[in-house]
Amino acid sequence: MRQASVADIDQLTPMFDAYRQFYRAPSDLELARRFLLERFRHSESVIFIAELPGGAPAGFTQLYPSFSSLSAAQILVLNDLYVQPEARRMKVASVLMDAAIAYGRTIGAVRLTLSTEVSNIAAQALYETSGWSKQTDFLTYNLPL
Repeated sequence: MRQASVADIDQLTPMFDAYRQFYRAPSDLELARRFLLERFRHSESVIFIAELPGGAPAGFTQLYPSFSSLSAAQILVLNDLYVQPEARRMKVASVLMDAAIAYGRTIGAVRLTLSTEVSNIAAQALYETSGWSKQTDFLTYNLPL
């Protein structure tokens, strides 16, 4: 487990593209590469990479800094979490989440937040067994622009 840098872009791009495809976005490696490069160039996210023995990429998680007005403090949005199919059921997702939690504590964030599709039962089970609690007091709305 390590924090990614712009030098990891070639390793990250295919995983990020696969993550987008998992959520039914069309494959577009150039778009994935540009998006990740912009995040690195502007220090807009923190990415952790998990690797298999031998160095092959196993998965990644991407955190976006944000703030909570009610807490008057920084929070982190765990927006992306992806594990390569061949690395699933090897606790890679748990290791990535642990890295996100440790990073959040290190920088003094008051919480991590995430969302997942209602149909992503496997992810929900992992989150709930890892101590995450489902928010039931707020609704999320989106407005396409």
